[in-house]
Amino acid sequence: MRALWVVAHLDERSLTKHLYTVGTQVLQDNGWDVARSDLYAMDWDPVLRDEGGHDVEAEQRKLCASDLVVLQFPLWWYGMPAIMKGWIDRVFERGFAYDVIDPATGRARKYGDGGLVGRRALTIVTAGDRAGSLGPRGISGDVEDVLWTTLHGTLWYTGMQALRPHLITRARDIDEASIPEVEHDLAGRLRGVAQEAPIRYLPLDERYYDHAIRLRDDVSPGIAGNVAHRLPG
Repeated sequence: MRALWVVAHLDERSLTKHLYTVGTQVLQDNGWDVARSDLYAMDWDPVLRDEGGHDVEAEQRKLCASDLVVLQFPLWWYGMPAIMKGWIDRVFERGFAYDVIDPATGRARKYGDGGLVGRRALTIVTAGDRAGSLGPRGISGDVEDVLWTTLHGTLWYTGMQALRPHLITRARDIDEASIPEVEHDLAGRLRGVAQEAPIRYLPLDERYYDHAIRLRDDVSPGIAGNVAHRLPG
């Protein structure tokens, strides 16, 4: 079992970086071969100027070798830090992750298919606010909706099976007394990550979507929004 763990945090003393150390060790202890991309430590250039480059090719090799992709970041303005967005912008190239053409149909493979099909993807997110604020009735919206563009629009779009996010809230309040519980929860999640059921997003298929890529009337009747794009159950 091979994993690629990508982390983005500028502070080596942060909770994010601490859990990065803990999490990669847990995977290794459970038989995973773990490749790492610590974007700040790598001084990763997030700006897409031209496609390709030796740094991009190196990251693509890590992706190709992985069964599991972990994206770990603090939640900044309801999304990932720019350095990680830039990693995706540059590494998930056309013809590699998206706009991969199916020779049988001549169409681009996407939404459940694509260049990164066959991989699982886990987002690990730290947030400063309370847990309720990122729940179904929270002021920020449920975390799976907050991360819709990552989970559905990036991971699922390129063929990866997105797992529900691992959210750590009140990150600034975690201290020596509470950190063991946070570590325990993350370790438990990682031990079962190979067997965990992914989010059941609908594939791009004529059974579910019409030619306007809109849900058919008999799919998720009476339901609107992001949740409508999931298989029932």
